[in-house]
Amino acid sequence: MHDSFFSRCFILLLLFAAGPLPGWSQAKKDAAAISFRIGIGQSLSEKRFNGLLDYFDKYRGVTSEITFFTSATHPPIPLETLKQRVAIFKDRMALARKRGYSTGINILNTVGHLNENLDYSLKGDYTHMTDIEGRTYEGSYCPNGENFREEYIRPVYKATAEAKPDYIWIDDDVRLKGYGFINYACFCDRCLEIFATEFGRKYTRATLKKALDEGPVEQKLQVRKDWIQHNRNTISNLFSMIEKEVHGVDKKIALGFMSSDLFYAGYDFEHWSKILEGPDKVPVKWRPGGGSYDDLVPSAFIEKAHSMGRQSSALPKEVVSIQSEIENFPYPRFKKSASMVAFEAAAYIAAGCTGAAYNVLTFYDEPLNEYEPLAAALQQVRPFLDLMVTHLGRKPVTGAFSYWNKNSGIAVGPVEGSWMTGKIPLNSYEIYENGIPVGYQEAHAPVIMMTKDMVYSLTKDEIKKMLSGGVYLDADALQQLNSLGYSELTGFDIINSSNKDRIERLTSHPLNGKFEGRLRDNRQSFWMQTAYSLKKTNEKAAILSELIDYSEKTVADCTMGIFENKLGGRVCVAGYYPWTTMGNLAKNTQIKSVFRWLSKDQLPGYIASFHKINLWIRASEDQSISLALTNSSFDPARDLELVLRTKNTTIKVYDMNCKELVIKSSGSDGPYQKFIIPYIDPWQVRLVVNQ
Repeated sequence: MHDSFFSRCFILLLLFAAGPLPGWSQAKKDAAAISFRIGIGQSLSEKRFNGLLDYFDKYRGVTSEITFFTSATHPPIPLETLKQRVAIFKDRMALARKRGYSTGINILNTVGHLNENLDYSLKGDYTHMTDIEGRTYEGSYCPNGENFREEYIRPVYKATAEAKPDYIWIDDDVRLKGYGFINYACFCDRCLEIFATEFGRKYTRATLKKALDEGPVEQKLQVRKDWIQHNRNTISNLFSMIEKEVHGVDKKIALGFMSSDLFYAGYDFEHWSKILEGPDKVPVKWRPGGGSYDDLVPSAFIEKAHSMGRQSSALPKEVVSIQSEIENFPYPRFKKSASMVAFEAAAYIAAGCTGAAYNVLTFYDEPLNEYEPLAAALQQVRPFLDLMVTHLGRKPVTGAFSYWNKNSGIAVGPVEGSWMTGKIPLNSYEIYENGIPVGYQEAHAPVIMMTKDMVYSLTKDEIKKMLSGGVYLDADALQQLNSLGYSELTGFDIINSSNKDRIERLTSHPLNGKFEGRLRDNRQSFWMQTAYSLKKTNEKAAILSELIDYSEKTVADCTMGIFENKLGGRVCVAGYYPWTTMGNLAKNTQIKSVFRWLSKDQLPGYIASFHKINLWIRASEDQSISLALTNSSFDPARDLELVLRTKNTTIKVYDMNCKELVIKSSGSDGPYQKFIIPYIDPWQVRLVVNQ
């Protein structure tokens, strides 16, 4: 029998009233890992820092960790400046520990982010980040440069470790992509030399560029794959050096890394985390990141949550402190409302993080009065974040999987175009707003979604495995699969395409239910996408929708259909706006029916009612379910119908203010139970458990 949620909250409030306890964040294993990252304007002055500690004490429980930035600007700082600052941080960390906080240092610039404040930044005989055209970037340095490694990186981490932090963070400048106008790096002479040693092929920048972008598809994909492995090796070697330097000073210091969607760098999170823990297996911290510095477009937080979910899913289960990056740069209070910062923290835990790293306070040596409403809001939501971590933790997120893998970085313009000018071919996340549960790993995905070009990151065995399960394809992905020899398993082919205005009309089919004849007009003249005409290549295939023009003349008998192939795999091909603009009742209902069919009733749940909801589910074999959902709309959601694949007939729903609601099933539908949640406010998160 579990304690009631009110009891948990009461205990937490007593703890907060008594003040943060030494080691509180480590002792309470099911608590959210919460930290504040502090700029030098708040830390270099002892008087200002004591004021900051008083601010945190006033809002006890708002954070468990205090983390010190080494710099306010983004190129590497001179070594002597770094040493002076970490000596000050040593004293500040002692003060933080006396107040009960775990504390550490965030090295903002290991190799550097961008050109800023160059007159007062690092100078020396070091190799700068270099692009494939040979251009260099002054604010960033190559991590393979021997002088830079020996004369700067080693002493930086040694000096930082000697300040005795509980942990040291490596920031996201270690990414090999996105350094101002140097987008892809590093192609300096030293990196080309290392690549030649690794793979036995010597290139100049010009010949490497040609090999990456020209010639047979398989050949250039192999060169891209090798270069991505080279990037993995670069980061592995850097992290190995950092780990040895830090743990050579103190074996107990934890190392952390701030990541992003590092496709170009090889997404080798599991291996990198093993390196950073060292031979003594010191628990590693992780901080998924990815922008969203204001709340002008709240849906950007959902997109960021999906990125963070993907990053978290790539980590081994041993990494338990996963603190989402929440940043309001350059930190004026009006960048984000306090309520949306609290929403962010909860949404990112829903997607797979286990805490939050708030970077939201002022740059400057000034009082924090204007930031008190923010601290109050984050203190209020803290018990809810703790409960989310208790129930969700590191359990895998189960649902429809937007396909990606560690080699997806090769699948940018694989047939034509330059590798370094496109984007990773991930489908739009808008499809999830229909109430379809998200998944981040193939192992926990009853349905896979595949878009154009991503197929080129799969092996033949991986393609066959995919087509043996449930898969949702856009028409471009269908065409690529057919061209690779899998037409027997897809059930459809493309016979025509048009950029003229077309309207989708639903056919008579059980998956369309009562919505036969309903229309979806996405106005190609406004939002240009090609509309595809399909034909069945197997009589067992079925048509779900057709295309008409503005005179209601049928111009294609099929633009969307389903097929069950000889491997038992179920395929749906969508040729008309397959990822976006599904916000009418007919299409919303159809797409959920399709995904349930594709999964053979293995979806862990979905939203059956017509609401704009994002849904993250953790499902266990014993049919215990925990999940989080967001009302991703400015309208309240009334009488939301949550459908869960379980025999349990009772759920508990918790809102962000710790209020618990017990709901009984309103009926069953095959292996699913239906639950009606009466009300959810706009842009709010709910935690649901059925244990």
